[in-house]
Amino acid sequence: MKDKENTLKDILMSDMTIGIMLVEDDQVDQMTVKRAFKQNKVANPLFCAENGEEALAMLRGEGTEKVSPKIILLDLNMPKMGGVEFLEELRKDPLLKKISVFVLTTSQADADIIATSKYNVAGYIVKPVSFDSFREAVKILDAYWALCEFPNCGN
Repeated sequence: MKDKENTLKDILMSDMTIGIMLVEDDQVDQMTVKRAFKQNKVANPLFCAENGEEALAMLRGEGTEKVSPKIILLDLNMPKMGGVEFLEELRKDPLLKKISVFVLTTSQADADIIATSKYNVAGYIVKPVSFDSFREAVKILDAYWALCEFPNCGN
């Protein structure tokens, strides 16, 4: 009889419908995130938006099918609506304000860290330069998400 071993993620993640939204304008960075998810076997649905305006439209179902992620990975420097402006709008919206947001950016500027902290981000992560480091960062985030309980915010 073959022993069946469950990973910590298998045990803790009973609901694989925890969606994740990536708000990132750079196509290479989008592909890097998708590749890291695939290599780490992150099975959560991943929704991609290229800027804050597109992300808000997706979250509100305006002109597109509504998506309801529990987690947002947010770049800061984007066209149309950048990350800080997106955070401001997200936190003003009573239906969206409780979504967990992790800033995922190349910026190490204190001004950006301070600006985003005003909007109760769950974490501020500077994108690692190498893919191996990035893959490890995603692995750690995936384990963290598996341990977290997320409120049912109606989305």
